[in-house]
Amino acid sequence: MTTREAHDIAASPVDEESMVEYLQHNPDFFERHPGLLLRLRVPHARGGSTISLVERQIEVMREKHAQLESKLAGLIAVARSNDAVAEKLHRFTRRLLLAGNRADAVERIEASLREDLDAFHSTLLLVGSYPDLTPQRFVHAVSRDSPALKSFDTLFSGGKPRCGQARDSQRELLFGPESTQIASMALVPLMHKGAPLGVLALGSPDRDRFHPGMSTEFLARMADLIVDALTLRRSA
Repeated sequence: MTTREAHDIAASPVDEESMVEYLQHNPDFFERHPGLLLRLRVPHARGGSTISLVERQIEVMREKHAQLESKLAGLIAVARSNDAVAEKLHRFTRRLLLAGNRADAVERIEASLREDLDAFHSTLLLVGSYPDLTPQRFVHAVSRDSPALKSFDTLFSGGKPRCGQARDSQRELLFGPESTQIASMALVPLMHKGAPLGVLALGSPDRDRFHPGMSTEFLARMADLIVDALTLRRSA
């Protein structure tokens, strides 16, 4: 058989299938022919040259190892992030448990947002009348029939936190003079027995700080704690 004929046979799809089938049924083939294993050459993954089959297998193993390391690093990063979030929520909860009344709870909410969560731009908008609370930069109330609440109808009906850009009217109502500094927001509806109790708003000058794709589970749990703190303590 000439070299050309051998090459044509090797290139034949039928013969390739036969060789694959033979090797599958004879896994010890290269053990019986170790010299052939070392002489086989395959294209380099990055092109430009050929390498031995053994070297290629080592490359494949290294690539898989690198992928696993990258995946593990990602899982560790997520775990650390979750631990940090859990710790922040724990501190937030402990602060509220020590509150003696609603006014005290509001002060503790503001302090925890600022000190534990680095939320320097935050406001608590309550719906209804709260004579035991003194209006301030962080907290203020509007009547239930206020036209300003119309812009929050979708937020209240959904009952879930929303992140991203906000309407100018919402931003101005929530942050007042600071509204021009707010580029992105997290709006957290506070619902009590199916009715809106208020809105917690977190703002940032960074447009990407609060984006629509971010997880809001932490904010939803924090909302439950705030609602409990505001409704269970009614004395001044």
